[in-house]
Amino acid sequence: MDAEKETGSATPILESTETDNAQPDQDRSQVLDEEWRSMKTILDTLYDHRDSSGHDPSKIFHRKVNKRLIPDYYDVIAEPIALSTLKAKLSTREYKSFEEFVRDATLISHNAQTYNRPEAQAFLDALTLKGLLESTLKRLASEGSIKPEQAVLPDLGEIPAADPAPVEEEEEDDEDDEDDDEDDEPDDSDEEGGRKKRRRGRPIGSLKREGMSKDDAALKGDADSRKKRGRPPRVDTPMEARIKAVLKGIRKPKNDLGQIMIHHFEKLPDKATMPEYFAEIKEPIAIELIKRKQKRKKYQSVDHFMRDIDTMFNNAKMYNQDESQIYKDAVFLQKEAQKLAEQEKKKPDAEYVMEEGRLPLPNGILHNGELWKVGDWVHIQNPNDVTKPIVAQIYRTWQDNEGQEWVNACWYYRPEQTVHQFEKHFYPNEVVKTGQYRDHHIDEIVDRCFVMFFTRYSRGRPRHFPVDKEVYVCEARYNEEKHKLNKIKTWASCLPDEVRDKDYEMDLFDGLRKVKKVESPLLHMLKEDAKDSDELPKPRWGVENAPPIVGNIHKGPRDENQSPPPEPTPSPPPQPPPPPPRQISNLSANGTPGYRRNSELDSPNMRNTAGPQIQSSTTPLPANNAPSSYSQQQPRQYSQQSASPAPVPHTQYGQQSSTYQPQSTHSSHNQSQPANVDHYSAPQSRYPQYPPTNRSAPHVGTNVNAPRSIEAYHLSDSANLSIPEDIREQFHRDEQGRVLFFSAPPLDVLPPMKKGAALGHSLKYRAEKIRRAEMQKKKAETENVQKEARKRKRESEMQKPRAFMLIAEERLREEVKEIEQGTDQVYEAEYGDLWQEAKHTGLENVKSMQRSHERARIEVEERAKKMRERGAVSLKKGGVFLDDVDPRY
Repeated sequence: MDAEKETGSATPILESTETDNAQPDQDRSQVLDEEWRSMKTILDTLYDHRDSSGHDPSKIFHRKVNKRLIPDYYDVIAEPIALSTLKAKLSTREYKSFEEFVRDATLISHNAQTYNRPEAQAFLDALTLKGLLESTLKRLASEGSIKPEQAVLPDLGEIPAADPAPVEEEEEDDEDDEDDDEDDEPDDSDEEGGRKKRRRGRPIGSLKREGMSKDDAALKGDADSRKKRGRPPRVDTPMEARIKAVLKGIRKPKNDLGQIMIHHFEKLPDKATMPEYFAEIKEPIAIELIKRKQKRKKYQSVDHFMRDIDTMFNNAKMYNQDESQIYKDAVFLQKEAQKLAEQEKKKPDAEYVMEEGRLPLPNGILHNGELWKVGDWVHIQNPNDVTKPIVAQIYRTWQDNEGQEWVNACWYYRPEQTVHQFEKHFYPNEVVKTGQYRDHHIDEIVDRCFVMFFTRYSRGRPRHFPVDKEVYVCEARYNEEKHKLNKIKTWASCLPDEVRDKDYEMDLFDGLRKVKKVESPLLHMLKEDAKDSDELPKPRWGVENAPPIVGNIHKGPRDENQSPPPEPTPSPPPQPPPPPPRQISNLSANGTPGYRRNSELDSPNMRNTAGPQIQSSTTPLPANNAPSSYSQQQPRQYSQQSASPAPVPHTQYGQQSSTYQPQSTHSSHNQSQPANVDHYSAPQSRYPQYPPTNRSAPHVGTNVNAPRSIEAYHLSDSANLSIPEDIREQFHRDEQGRVLFFSAPPLDVLPPMKKGAALGHSLKYRAEKIRRAEMQKKKAETENVQKEARKRKRESEMQKPRAFMLIAEERLREEVKEIEQGTDQVYEAEYGDLWQEAKHTGLENVKSMQRSHERARIEVEERAKKMRERGAVSLKKGGVFLDDVDPRY
C-alpha cells in the first residue's frame, strides 16, 4: 500500500486513511481489504487510460448528465450513474460487496450504450471502458486479488436496437440557424428554441439513439409553424451556393472507427481547459465560426472561404501528432474540401438557380431613383389603411424569372395592431417586432423610415436622416400566437445578418430626453363588463398580406415580464390662498384722486404676490400727476388681451375672488361702486413678473424624435391613381397631379375688411400664387415655341424629294414578285400538279403559327398588367370607419 502511495495516481479520488489502516466495519460491509484495493485499482485504470491520440474515454463519464440541459436523459435512463458516484461510495466505504462495485462500473457503460447511437462518441467511449474493465478484472483474478467468479460482468439486460440514423440535411440546419442569436434571449416564444441550440453544442457523444428527443420533436413543430408565419426565403448567389455545397460535402466522410470526421472540427476547444492551444495557434477557427461568417455574407469568393478551411485543417495538423486520428482526418478532409471546391467552381452559374427562378440582387434594387438594399427601414403600402403604412426592414432582394423585382421584409406592428393587456403602456411612435417575413413587390415600397432601439431613442437621431421622415422606437417582440410582448435584450438579434456588425452614427441631443410612456391607444375598446377570466380577444383582419385592421385589448393578468403601469404624476401641493388685498382708496379727503404710498407698494404682499395686482377702481389716473415709475392704468382687459407675460393658475383666481369683498369709500359724497375685479390683467409695473413659458421645450411624454409638422402632404402614386380622375380634378394638386392634403388652415390670414365678411388668404399666399401663375405662363409659352419649332422641322423633312423612296418601293415589289415566282417553282417541282394545294396548306400553317404567337404575346402582356395593378389600392370600395374600431359610435 505504501508503494502505491509513492507511485501516486492521477485518479481524482480522495485518499482515505481507513483504506490502509482501519479495519472494515463488520456491521456495514463484508468487503476484504484486498477487495477495497482492487476497487481502487480498477477506478484508477478507468480514469488514467488514454488512447494513441491522447483521447480520454472516461472524461464524458466523470459527472452525471445535467438534467437541466438534457432532461429527456432521465426519462430514458432509470438509474443514472457516473465515475464520481463510484469515487464517493468507495471513499465512504458504502459498498457491501465487491460485486456491487462491479455492477456500478458496468452500469456506466450500459447506460451510455442505451441512450446513445452506435456511431456516437459516447457509445464508443463506453465500449472502451467496458473492455478495459473486463481486462482489468481478468488481470486481478489471475493475480489472486479477487476470485475468478468475481471477474465476470453482470447481465444488466439487452441493449435496445438502434433506430436508423436520421438523414442530415445541411440546408435545413442552415435555415434553422437563422434564429441563432434570437434564441439566445429565452422568452415565452423561444424557450424551446434556446434549449435546442444549447443541446446542439454539447459533446457529440450525447446524441440520443432515437435520433430525436422530445424537445427536438417539439421544436420541429415550432419551427414548422414559424415557417408558416414566414421566414426570409433562401436567396443564395452562385458563390454562396458553392460554399454551402463544400460545407455539406465535407460533413459526410467517416474514418475507420465509424466516426464522422468533421465532428472534431465543429467547435474550438474550451479556452479555460486548453489555454495552451490558443497560445500555440495564432488564428484559431472552427466550422461553427466559418458557418457564421458564411451566413453573414463575409466571404467575397470561394477562394476566400477556402482560406479559412485550409487554416482550420492546418491548425489541427500543427497541434496534433502525426499518428493521431485527428491529424489523419484533417489531412483527408482538407484534400476532400479542395477537390469539392474545384468541382464547384467549374460548374456554370446557371446550375445554381434558386427555387421559383429567384435571381439574388445582393447590391440592392434601384427603384424610383433610390437604392433599396438589405437592412433598410421602409414604409410599405398597407391595403387595410393607407394612412398607416407597414413599418418593415428589408431582409432579401431578388428578381423573379419574369424580371420583376421583389423584397422580403420583416414587419413591425404598431400598438393598435396588437392584442395586449389594458394596463400596457407604450412609447410615442413605438412599434414591435413580429415574426412576419413577407414578400413585397418593389412598387409597394412607399418611403423610408427608421426604427431605433429604446436605449438609443432618447439620446439622439440618426445622422443625415431627413427630418421629415418618421423615426420609430422598438422595445419588444410580439408573439402573435400567444399575444405576448417580450422585451428585447439584444437589438442585433433583430437585424439581418448582413448588417448586424454595422452601426449608424447619431446626432446626439443636448442631453438625455425623458420619454414618458402613454396609455394603450385601444383602451376605449375595453368592454365595461370585461373580466380577468375572459378568453383573449382576436384582432380584426382585413385583406391578405397586410397587418390587422385593428388589434384588441383584454383585462387578463399582466405578463411576468410586463412592467407595471407608470404611477400618475402627483398633483402639486395646494397653495394657501393669498390674503385678500387691502382696499386702498384713491380719493383724498377733498375727493380728489390720490396715490399709493411707497410703503404700501413695498409691503411683502405687494412685492411677492403670486398673481396680478388687483385694482379697486377703473378710473384712469391723470397723466400729469402719475409718478415716473408707473404707467397710466388701462381700462379693464380680458384674458385674450392680457398684458401679463405669465399665466396664473385658475384655482388661485377662484380663491382670490371668493375672499375679496369690494368696499366702498368713506366719502359720503362719492358712493361709486367698485369695478369688477379683473384677475387676468395687471398694470405694468417696475416689479418683476413671472418669466414667459418656454414653448419650445419638449413636453414629457411627447415624441422627442417626431419629424417636423407637415402643412401639406400627398398619398403615394399608387394610392393617388386609385382616386378617380374626375374626383382628383376637384381638389388642389401638385405639379405631378397628386391631390394635396392640408393638416391645418392657413394661420397668417387677413382680417375681414367688413364685419361678417369671410376670411381671406394671407398676402404671402397671394404673392406665391401670383408668382406660380407667372411661372406656369412662362413655361407654357416656352413649350408652345418649342412645339412650333418641332412642327416646322417635321414639315420641312416631309417636303424632301421622295424619288429615292419610290425607287426603293418599286425595287421591293420586284423582289417580292421574284420570290413568289421562285416559291411557285419550288412547290411545282416538289408536288407536281398538286403544288397549288400544297402551297395553300403551307400558308395556312404559317398563319396558324402566327396566331398562336400573337395569343402568347397577349397573355404575357395581361400578366404584366396584373402585376402592375397589384400595387394599386382602390379607395372606391371598402374602408375603415370610426364605428368599426370604437364601440361608442
